[in-house]
Amino acid sequence: MLSRQGAVVLGPGHFTGGEPGQERRQQLHAAVAQQLAEAVGRVGHDIWWDRHIQGGSRFASEIDRALKDAAVVVVLWSPASIESAWVQDEAAEGRDTGRLVPVTIGGSRPPLGFRQFHLVDLGGWTGEGDPEHLPELLDAITKIAGDAAPAVAAPVVPARSGPAVCVLPFVNMSGEPEQEYFSDGITEDIITDLSKVSALHVISRNTAFTFKGKVIDLKEVARTLEVSHVLEGSVRKAGTRVRITAQLIDGAGGGHVWAERYDRELDDIFEIQDEISKAIVAALQVKLLPTEKRAIEARGTTIVEAYNLYLMARQHWVSGSYGEIRRDETVVRICQQAISIDPDYADAWALMALAQSELRFWHGKDVSALAAAERALAINPSLAEALCVRVRVLEEEGRTDDANREIAAALKLSPDSWEVNREAARLMFRQGRIADAIPYFEKAASVQDSDWHNPSMLITCYNGVGDKENWLRMAKVTFDRAQRAIAKDPANASAYGAGAAGLAVMGDTARAREWIDRAMLLDPENLSLRYNLGCGLAVDLHDYDRALDFLEPYLQRVVTPTQIRHFEADPDLDSLRDLPRFKAILREAKARLGFPD
Repeated sequence: MLSRQGAVVLGPGHFTGGEPGQERRQQLHAAVAQQLAEAVGRVGHDIWWDRHIQGGSRFASEIDRALKDAAVVVVLWSPASIESAWVQDEAAEGRDTGRLVPVTIGGSRPPLGFRQFHLVDLGGWTGEGDPEHLPELLDAITKIAGDAAPAVAAPVVPARSGPAVCVLPFVNMSGEPEQEYFSDGITEDIITDLSKVSALHVISRNTAFTFKGKVIDLKEVARTLEVSHVLEGSVRKAGTRVRITAQLIDGAGGGHVWAERYDRELDDIFEIQDEISKAIVAALQVKLLPTEKRAIEARGTTIVEAYNLYLMARQHWVSGSYGEIRRDETVVRICQQAISIDPDYADAWALMALAQSELRFWHGKDVSALAAAERALAINPSLAEALCVRVRVLEEEGRTDDANREIAAALKLSPDSWEVNREAARLMFRQGRIADAIPYFEKAASVQDSDWHNPSMLITCYNGVGDKENWLRMAKVTFDRAQRAIAKDPANASAYGAGAAGLAVMGDTARAREWIDRAMLLDPENLSLRYNLGCGLAVDLHDYDRALDFLEPYLQRVVTPTQIRHFEADPDLDSLRDLPRFKAILREAKARLGFPD
């Protein structure tokens, strides 16, 4: 909804489609939005909302004009609007100009970046009569728009102007699937570079990568994302040579605006990235400020060999078998090689610290991750991923308040980081704050489309808070991503474990048990795998004896208090907590670690 010279409201009005239950819920929320708009309009505010868009109108253009004319922006946070990048972009207009009044319906919690504002909570209001908290909403609108809101001119907010670009994942043309980490890394760097240009709007990495591996119509992509241009390309790396092709496509007509092929030595990779970014800026005729030019040219390292190793290590870190010691040892080994080439490569130091923290806190290795994290921060104090290691150390020491402050600082530095959101979610989960953890697990899951671990955690979280619709949704996401991981690496036992959880929720219990058996054959010593399989057997398959068969060896080998805290907070284990065997093995583990009973 949008209100001229009163309140602008955005939310569920323009969201349709999805599963039948989801579509019914969206229709209900759209009806609630309409009733709320009418209630606000009855007191003299001139209301505009997205259902006013006329046939044939360009969706984004209409909303931009309405935003420009509005004195107040009221955002209805519903399950649909929270997941919409468009609503978040539009809500940011209100937030950044001091015109935002947030409203929640259906118990929804605002996404990251919008939680510092007081919410007007409409609870379970269905649109019948006026909501209980309507006076509170009207008061908030009046305070922002002024007592004579309908007569006061709205502040002028410039609509999004200039070109908007989506950088599609560059295709790996090397003929070697294991080289995909390199083409993905090139794509991510170009997205990052272009995002530094203030005159450009660049689609986020997580949205762009949803098109990876798909046969797509570029003009349709442009229409869907409301962008003026699409950049596509390919990467072929062979020995010391690299060939990169890139073409900038006009989203409306489909014609080439710019195209180039770079056939160079691998040592020129940074120059190629700079040239591509600057060529796009020139082709779109936007101004590149001196500070932006320097930002594009700034790299974590100037040594290509170190950069290549870092991309390789990160690929292992993100897509490897979680909880498997070989993954963490491999990441440490590759990063050590990268920093031996460039001792000032902060990103490599930080990634090594993250892997070392897993070796210490999951596998009980006598490794200190803090030294590498501090080295990374000494080089680059803004490296949020290194702060995650501090969080783990503080949590292990029982300094919960300090850990919470550190993760808040990390989120402020890098709100879109996969590692930071994942660590924030895990920290909250272990504190028993399951509902608070959900948005951070969701954010982490959205950033990496190959990530199946965070979706599997969301199965647990949504089940724990009784949200069966999202519980099933995450089961499907987990299974789909686990299948893709297994297709790349048939020995990925952790992916089999996650896929088994998804299958069990979806009701395919026979296949779920088959995947559980296969996972244990592949990696019987993986503690994380044992734990997750035990949870699935308990909560989804109701096989309590076998669940304890998996969990008992886990508890006999846990090495840190954090693992006990996670165990005690996990709602998946609630059905086991009163069983004498469960109590006995937990008591023994806590006594061994000196953990207070």
